Amino acid sequence: MEIVSVEYSGTGDPKRSLELLWGVQGPPRRGPKPKLTVDRIVTTAMALADADGLGALSMRRIADELGVAAMSIYTYVPSKAELIDVMVDRASGELAPPPDVPPGGVRDAWRSGLEHIARQNWALFHRHPWLLEISTGRPPMGPQLIGKYEYELRTVDGLGLTDVEMDSVIALVNGHAQSSAKSSVDAAQAERRTGMTDEEWWEITAPVLETVIRPGDYPLGERVGTAAAQVYGGAIGPEHAFEFGLQRILDGIEVLIAARSADHPR
Repeated sequence: MEIVSVEYSGTGDPKRSLELLWGVQGPPRRGPKPKLTVDRIVTTAMALADADGLGALSMRRIADELGVAAMSIYTYVPSKAELIDVMVDRASGELAPPPDVPPGGVRDAWRSGLEHIARQNWALFHRHPWLLEISTGRPPMGPQLIGKYEYELRTVDGLGLTDVEMDSVIALVNGHAQSSAKSSVDAAQAERRTGMTDEEWWEITAPVLETVIRPGDYPLGERVGTAAAQVYGGAIGPEHAFEFGLQRILDGIEVLIAARSADHPR
């Protein structure tokens, strides 16, 4: 699956999206039992998006997969816009909250909780790369996404942070996981896009560079780049960058928490 375009959540009918997200049922219909359900449509859509990305997802494609007429899908979901909202919310439900920590059980439990949240998000974006194709400036206000926000906030509650700082901490950690995951997914897709492995790319690139760059021209870049490549096994190391950045972010949050504790000693 390749990331090739951007979709936007919250662009459909807000009322219909909320009804779908919260399972609000319309009046019962007479006649035979419906062949489809919203749940089945969303499950099928997510599987197709996992395989081919959002760009290849259409109501007709879903209908073909389910073996029904395209128009029958619209009986359950008005358009792709509302469907995307439900898909995002459903995916958020795959995340597990940090384990409960008894009082005094773990020092700096907030840190392990935020690490858990970041790594869960990192893994989610790799399971469903199409999530990286969706801009959520208007997030789907469904039960899974709201529940996720609630348990994320609990991780930093009671640390002396203001409400705005708590929100900002969660946004910072989630944003890092998302941006790092995008770099990782992009790197993994490079071979598919170019038809060339990293090793093959280097075999072509290295001899050319040796003809245009003299030894000693870029001593720092050569030394550091070589050391990094040996650790990463390539030109970049997305997982290393994710973990390194996460720890530095948490270090900064620790400084903020300490400052708030100093401002308001118990």
